[in-house]
Order: sequence, then structure tokens, then C-alpha cells
Amino acid sequence: MKKIAILTSGGDAPGMNAAIRAVVRKAKVHDVEVMGIYYGYEGFMEGNMTLLEVGDVGGIIQRGGTKLYSARCPVFKESEAQDQGIAKMREAGVEGLVVIGGDGSYRGAMDLVRKGFPCVGIPATIDNDIPGTQYTIGFDTALNTVIDAIDKIRDTATSHENLFIVEVMGRDAGDLALYASVAAGAGAVIIPEVDFMIEDVIARIKKGESRGKKHNIIIVAEGVMSGTELARQLKDNAGITTRVSVLGHMQRGGSPTAQDRVLAGRFGAHAVDILLEGKTGRAVGIRNHKLVDYDMTEAFKDEHKTDLSLYTLATDLSI
Repeated sequence: MKKIAILTSGGDAPGMNAAIRAVVRKAKVHDVEVMGIYYGYEGFMEGNMTLLEVGDVGGIIQRGGTKLYSARCPVFKESEAQDQGIAKMREAGVEGLVVIGGDGSYRGAMDLVRKGFPCVGIPATIDNDIPGTQYTIGFDTALNTVIDAIDKIRDTATSHENLFIVEVMGRDAGDLALYASVAAGAGAVIIPEVDFMIEDVIARIKKGESRGKKHNIIIVAEGVMSGTELARQLKDNAGITTRVSVLGHMQRGGSPTAQDRVLAGRFGAHAVDILLEGKTGRAVGIRNHKLVDYDMTEAFKDEHKTDLSLYTLATDLSI
């Protein structure tokens, strides 16, 4: 291969720019050109792209978001749209594609692979919910954002002796909420992977009060319920008054942490290597601190496995 392309798709995640940088610079080592596709699969379909030189990716390693922008493109599920994009790529001499995103992005890539267009995936989502890899680009940064916010919320909760509910992102995965509960010392955490019972949450709150605790933090993952709904249930079932803080899209922003930058660098370089080796339909990942690549279909055939030993730890430490 002498020319490849790269796109970012789906929800943005801190570290995407670091991955773009790594792909461009690693490709340069092999004298391979990289075309940057704007607006994800929409840009792929329309041939909206530009040549990325080494200088074009200078100064972006510390930036959140994505230099290439991102967009949802439902029409790309149609075979005709995929064929149109492949034709645009071949006209430009592009021989392979690196896709940075989540499981939806991988589905689009696999559609292209089935049509004979080589693709490799890089996992990037704050949800950390991609099977086959223990960590995704953006998760660590989002986690640190959540912890920073909770630390600030705790200051006011302590001052006014309030109980705060903090709603965090994560879609159908509880990793963000779970890791944050341990790192921020939450009184309770509610995640999709553990059956929810309002009585358990009430019991934990009452237990804290019985030992003189005047304030508390409850973290709820958006995949279970909203913070507002949890507040209603606590009020209706036990007369407990709470304050609700929804962190929202701030969790996707910000300068990536060192861990996310290193992960993005490793993933980006490895993606180029395996694409140039002639592999296709592969995703890069990390398992037990080792770089791996695996069949991309694993990302949407298997279920993400949350480390529930952390749930036990969170429960034990919140006495």
C-alpha cells in the first residue's frame, strides 16, 4: 500500500487526535500517504478528504475532540452508499482505511471489508464498552473529568450537608460510573451490570447516616436511569431529599490524559502496521498491558465484560 485513509466516526473521545497523529507519522515511516476524511462515513461516501502531512498533525496530541470532525451517517448502512464511497476512495488511489470509533463505526468498516475494501479499527469511546480490548481511547480522560467534577460537588455537599446524585455517561456500560465510584469514594454506585433495587440504595444511605455521615455522593450510570428518576424514587420510597447533577457532554471534552495519549499512540501505530501487513477486518486493542489485534466482528458479537470485582470493592469501601 502507498496510500491509506483515516476517519473518526460516532461520538468523539479525547485522544482521537493523538491517534490521528500516530497513524500519519507511523505511515510516514513506511513512505505511505494518509488521506484524512472529514465527517466520518459521510465524508467517505462523498470523497471529502485531504492529504495529511506530518506538519498537519503537529500540535494536536494535546487537543480533545477530533481534527477530522465526526458525524452520524445512517444512509451509509445502504449498500449503494458503501459502493459510492469505495469508488471515491479508489479514484483517489486509497488502498485501505483506518477507522477510529466505537462498535457502530466497526459495523460500517466490516461492511466495507465484505465488499473487498481493507479496513482496520481503533477503539475510541469514553464508554469503554468495546469487547476485545480492556481499555478504549478516551475512557481515562472522561474518568478523570468525572472525578474532578465529583470532587468539586463533594465540597459543596459537605458544606451544606447534602446528598448528591451524579449522573454519568456510559450508554449501556457501567465502567465510567464504577471506576469513578472507587476513585471518588462514592457512597453507592448504580450500574447496568448489577440488578438495581432502590431498597439497597436506601439502606446504604441510612447506614452512613447511622454513623454520623452528614453528606453523600451517589453515582448512577445513564444506562440504568436518569439522576432525576433516582431522586424521585428516593423521595417517594424513603422521603430522602437529594440534589441532582448531570455531567453530560463535558465528559467527552478536554485535553487527553497521558494514559490516553500513550494508548492512542500505540493503537495508531499498530493499526498502520497490520494494515500494511495485508490484514483486514481487524481491530487493535490492549489486554493485560499487551497490544493485540483481533477480528473486528468480536466487537459486536460478544458483550463487554465489566470487572465486577470493582463493584465489590466499591461496596466494601463505602461503609
